[in-house]
Amino acid sequence: MRKKIRGTFVMIGECIRMSMDNILGNKVRSFLTLLGIMIGVTAVIALISTVSGVSGSLESSFNSMGAGRLSVSVTGSDLKTGMTPEDLAEVTALDSVDGVVPSVSLNGRVSYEKTVESNVSVSGRNAYYFLSNPDMILQGRALNFIDDDNATYVCVISQKMVDTFFFGINPLGKTIYVSGIPFSVVGRYEEDDGGGVASMFSGGSPDILIPYTTAMKINNSREITSFTVYLKEGTDSEAAAAEIEERMDILFDFEDDCFTVTAMTSIEETMETMLSMMSTLLAGIASIALIVGGIGIMNMMLTTVTERTMEIGLKKALGAIPWQIQTQFLIESFLLSMIGGLLGVITGLGLSYALCNVLKTNFVLNTGAILLGVGFSAAVGIIFGWAPARKASKLNPIDALRAA
Repeated sequence: MRKKIRGTFVMIGECIRMSMDNILGNKVRSFLTLLGIMIGVTAVIALISTVSGVSGSLESSFNSMGAGRLSVSVTGSDLKTGMTPEDLAEVTALDSVDGVVPSVSLNGRVSYEKTVESNVSVSGRNAYYFLSNPDMILQGRALNFIDDDNATYVCVISQKMVDTFFFGINPLGKTIYVSGIPFSVVGRYEEDDGGGVASMFSGGSPDILIPYTTAMKINNSREITSFTVYLKEGTDSEAAAAEIEERMDILFDFEDDCFTVTAMTSIEETMETMLSMMSTLLAGIASIALIVGGIGIMNMMLTTVTERTMEIGLKKALGAIPWQIQTQFLIESFLLSMIGGLLGVITGLGLSYALCNVLKTNFVLNTGAILLGVGFSAAVGIIFGWAPARKASKLNPIDALRAA
């Protein structure tokens, strides 16, 4: 029994050696054959790993943006088109609410001396926004409640604006013009771009922040259509959303479809579902290349069987049984596919790392994608090598020697 097992291992080792000799003996043909497998595995690894990195970046960004916050968008009704500052005060007074930050956006033409920039993103915020983000001010001061109450013409600017208008100059105290209106620069803040990919969904940070009451005055508006609710620590977001909706129903006389209250967690869940579906779809498309590569392997192995007819006939004449012949050709097909798969894994990880750097997301080593690529390669080698191997094992030794 031991001799039989030992003989089997010796035979398999000899099959591996002969398979490698045949692969290396036909370098160009072998490379072109495994190239299909390599491309397919590269695509699968790169796509799945990149999507995993993007998903992790989005999750981190949404957690930082949405922990304990609700986003409220107001469409309004015929009688009431938005929320007044007094309405916001009622929402702020709710037990679950720690504070409310209105957002009044506008694009303006900004100038300082001879430097002019068009379509600059300007947003109106209140003092609570800066109190809830105490580390964002890098220089000067934040906007305060006096600025909100008096609708003052002061602003804090991003580093991008500093580089554009005040390169090498202290911006504090300088006067810039937003749509022709003079604003005094009182501070410089650090932009929160959402970590690269997330900024595409969150819109990034505005370039200039001004008091929301001043922004309403510039827009000639008395009502607010977008604001963020900051919840008290430990508050359940669903319960808080229900409480806010109940209060706003009263404010809008219980009319339907006047507003939407959204938790960042629901956005995150939706985004994760979309990314998962996209990852599956892309992996399925990339797998087509693996099937094409498998057909290439089958074609090469059928050609190999034809070229080695005499060798097969001699082996069978010397006593080789069909399963031994079949095993040799299956091993050759398997090795060819696995070499392409391993090269594809290395190339795919490198491509994914490069894509993550371009997208400014964290590179994630997805072991599931690697196992999928390697497993698919092994399966392709066995499945597409089976028919040529079976054909070789069925050859009649006399016919094989006569054909040679």
